Parts: sequence; structure tokens; C-alpha cells
Amino acid sequence: MRLRGLRVSGQLACRILIHEKGRSGLALAGVFIAIVLVFIELGFFVAVPQGGMLVYDHMRFDLLLASKDYAFQAQPWQFPRARLATAAAVSGVTQVTPLYFAGGSWRDPSGGLRLDIFLIGIDTKAQPFAVADIERQQDMLAEPNTILVDDDTRAVFGPLVAGRVVDLDGHRVTIGGSYHLGTGFLGIGVALMDEANFTRVTGRGTDPANLGLIELAPGANMDDVAAALHRALPDDVQIFTRGALKAHEDAYWTTRTSVGLIFGSGLVVSFIVGLMVLYQTLATQIARHLPEFATLKAIGYADAHLVAVVMVEAAIVVTIAFIPATAVAMMAYAVIRSQTLLPVVLTASHVGGVLSATLVMSALSAFLSVSSLRRADPADVF
Repeated sequence: MRLRGLRVSGQLACRILIHEKGRSGLALAGVFIAIVLVFIELGFFVAVPQGGMLVYDHMRFDLLLASKDYAFQAQPWQFPRARLATAAAVSGVTQVTPLYFAGGSWRDPSGGLRLDIFLIGIDTKAQPFAVADIERQQDMLAEPNTILVDDDTRAVFGPLVAGRVVDLDGHRVTIGGSYHLGTGFLGIGVALMDEANFTRVTGRGTDPANLGLIELAPGANMDDVAAALHRALPDDVQIFTRGALKAHEDAYWTTRTSVGLIFGSGLVVSFIVGLMVLYQTLATQIARHLPEFATLKAIGYADAHLVAVVMVEAAIVVTIAFIPATAVAMMAYAVIRSQTLLPVVLTASHVGGVLSATLVMSALSAFLSVSSLRRADPADVF
């Protein structure tokens, strides 16, 4: 009996939608746009913190040593290099590798614009990056005045071909090759070099350091070693586990910058837009078909059955709109990735989350629109 009632509700909902094709089409268009906006806002909201971890995810470390003033990846600040030696002496630590960051000025020797580029200095023997392209070319990095460039560096920097000579902070350097990693929020261009070339180009020494990559001995307890490091080191530095580092980066981008406010509120606004479009459509259709609904009530149909008709109608609209919206979102994500270099990827969890939100949208809009239907009295209507 319940199955038959649901089938009748579905048939009636479809007939209402087909009967008013224009209004139904407008409702589909409005909900479609709202769902696409939800997808895009969600993609940015999730991808921005992931962009903050992009480079870290390809570094070899169990614990990260950073300044107490550490803000985010591109602003780690500095700490005395002596802290690395102190950390290396702690039981359970097998290797501590310094990392150096600086901003540089890139220009073609023949002239043109000066462009800001992010410079990373590394100890090549320690192999801090788990990136095949870097490991394959680490011997080349040891050559004087040689750099590797991330292949996501923007095209405005010109061809990133091996052998090209460029001006970097007034020094002629040669591009030894490129590697595939991604620039994240380090800038529109990133160059990698060994410590000797880094100090030569930037004019700064290897003290202070910007980050320290700490690797632990097999079987060492990470929490115990982290606690020992906290005790051994002064309070001008801090220790991050990978989990704590991710939580810090996520919190920075979602609470301390405008990213969380803009894209978080964008999600809410997109949901409300879809909800109101669907609500207005359903409420108008109920008002226009109130005599028909009243007739059904007069011949014995309960309010619950008529509410089910509206619920099914809302579910049909959002389901039909969801399918093309997902396809458009996939294309939009591809464009966003190519233009912003952010890791915007449409995952199954994204699709499931947005689908759940749209179903909630349909349920709420139907609930809001049936108030007049419940109050309708057949005697008053006729």
C-alpha cells in the first residue's frame, strides 16, 4: 500500500512539472546554477588548505622544526641554525636537514620584466624532497650557478628549458632542468638550488635556517621524540608533527585569512539561493493548483499524501539539475586547476557531499512550501 501511494505521488508530481514546463524549466535552471556554485565554492574551500600542504607532502620528514613565529609555508620566518644541532642530539632523531627560503628577482639577460620568484635552498646530499625529477638531477644542482625550476612556474617566466641562462638577483644562472611538484602558495614561480648556489645568489649565509626536517629512527615513538625535542629546545622554535602541521595550515587559510570567510559564506549563499528558487517554484505551483489539491483532500487523500507529492516534486527537480551540474563542475575544476594551479579535484566525497546538500535543499524547500497546503480547506476553496 505504501509503495502504491509513493508511485501515485511520483506520477502526480511528474504531471505537475510537465504541465507547467516553463516554470519547471526556470526552477531547474535556478537549482542547476546554485548546485554549480556550491561545487565551485566547495572546491576552493577544500583546495586552498591543500595548496598550503602541497610542497610539504613531498618532503621527507617525520617532525618539522620551525620558528615560534611560523605563519604558513611561504612565511616560516627563521631560527638559529644551532637549533638543528640540538635537535640532532635528541635520542630517536637520525637526521635533521635545514631548508632555506628567499624571494628572488628573475629577468631574462636580454631585458624584459623583472619577476618575483620563490627560491629554495637545500642540502642535496640529504635528499629532502621525495620527488623523482629532483632526485634524478641532484648532481646537477651541485654545479655552480645552476638551478632547477618547477614546471608549474608560470609561462610569463619564458621557456624553462635546460641550458637557458637567466638573471637571478644580478647573478647569471643556468637552468639545469625542471621538476614536477607544484608551486602551492609559494608564488607564481619556484626555483630550487643547493646551499652553495643559494648563498651565492641571495647573499645570505646558512645561519639562520627557515625550516628543519627531522627524520626519526625506525621504531621511534613520534610523540615521545617530539616531547623530548620540546624539552631540549628553547622557546624560540616549535615542533610540528605532520598532523599538527596540516591542522595549522588548514586553520591559517580558513580562519586567519579571507579564504574561509569568502568561500565558506559562498557555500552558504549558494545553498540559500537554490533553496529559495525551489521554494518559490513549489509555493507558486501549490497556489496555482490549490483547487486540484483541495479536490484530492475532499475525496479522502490525507495531508501526508499531498505533502509527499510536493516532496517528490522537489526531489525530481534537484536530481535532474544535479546531473548536468556535476558535469559542468568537472569542466570548471579543470579550468580552475590550469589557471590557479590549485589542487582542485572533484572527488567522490565532494559529489556525495553536494548531493546530500541538494537533497536537504529539496526537503527544506518542500517543507516550507506546504504550509498553505496543510491549511487549505476544501469548503473554502470551492
